[in-house]
Amino acid sequence: MRHRIVVLGAGYAGAFAAGRLARRLHPEDVAITLVNTEPDFVERVRMHQLAAGQDLKPRPFGEMFAGTGVELRQARVTGIDVDRKTVTVTAARDATTTAPAPGAEELPYDTLVYALGSGWNPQSVPGAAEHAHEIAGRAGALRLRERLARLDAGGRVVVVGGGLTGLEAATEIAEARPDLRVALATHDALGDWLSPKGRAHLRTVLGGLGITVHEHAAVTGVEADRVVTADGRAIPAEVTVWTAGFAVHPIARASALEVSGTGQIVVDATMRSVSHPDVYAIGDAALAMGPGDKPLRMSCASGVPTAWQAADAIAARLTGGKLPNTSPRYFNQCVSLGRKQGLIQFVTADDRAVPAVLTGRLAAVYKELVCRSAAWSVANPTFALPGRRRRVTRRRAAAGSAVTAPARSTPSAR
Repeated sequence: MRHRIVVLGAGYAGAFAAGRLARRLHPEDVAITLVNTEPDFVERVRMHQLAAGQDLKPRPFGEMFAGTGVELRQARVTGIDVDRKTVTVTAARDATTTAPAPGAEELPYDTLVYALGSGWNPQSVPGAAEHAHEIAGRAGALRLRERLARLDAGGRVVVVGGGLTGLEAATEIAEARPDLRVALATHDALGDWLSPKGRAHLRTVLGGLGITVHEHAAVTGVEADRVVTADGRAIPAEVTVWTAGFAVHPIARASALEVSGTGQIVVDATMRSVSHPDVYAIGDAALAMGPGDKPLRMSCASGVPTAWQAADAIAARLTGGKLPNTSPRYFNQCVSLGRKQGLIQFVTADDRAVPAVLTGRLAAVYKELVCRSAAWSVANPTFALPGRRRRVTRRRAAAGSAVTAPARSTPSAR
């Protein structure tokens, strides 16, 4: 019986981990199943572009993983039993038929990779869930896109949240729809985590796009036609876009896994759960420590390195190889400010800004290359396949998943 690896979620982290595992392990020894609610890859870092009216290149998982040995399951995860080592899923409804979707099904695993990521977080602010739009996923971005298309010239759009997502959303909308009045409400000072040069460039670009910035504006309520701040300001808004933070999927907290106060799974340096060694967590779902013993932030910049770390650790433990010992670190923060401007803020290993920045058109090209390379690495999971995929050894295989292949390495076709 092959060792069963189940990967939950096919965002940047999950899809990358599944592909890397397929590269590292021999298909006769492992069965890799990738579970995701959608049939194709969603470039989450481009959701502000989708919302602003741009079309994105489709990336079907069926094409991406063809010939890799990865089994794709389009389904929604509804539960995890880490004691019985099963995942409960419900098949996604087929849009081409009116037949009811199949009922719940259990998927057994020997190793679980949890990559369900995060979604928007209205933070219990009254009216946010009812009146605000979100761009944490494709469905939300498409709803916002439709709403903006119906908005007449002079319409007011308020983006709540001055982080990377909020900056990208506000500038993208303002550039695509110069006829709208776009505002940004940020809890603190604009770009207060950036270097002085970075902050100055940010103000210049937002000013050039006509974006009104409301600083130190903690939003305490969202209504159909305005947002209200803690100091009593009422900011008119026919459309409110909420980008003030993300929350992880609640499935982990409902299980016996050890999680943090944010609901993230607590992991060691190899992304392995500290409470259940058969479970690995990556991306936004993991509370992983980086340089300076600081938690990695929720981002694509953290997701891919943690996926790399987990996949290599799983392969090493199953084949008797050497465990990875490189800690994820940061190099820069990349911000697109519309299609013509960008900001690359270089940072220390633990994500603190340094004086050096890259700005303007060159920064926009840099950010675009980063986005393309991230999508390309996911869309080509077995590029440059090693000359051999390692065999799983009997002594390394998990209990209950006997491996009949010999404990050796053999050549594998690319």
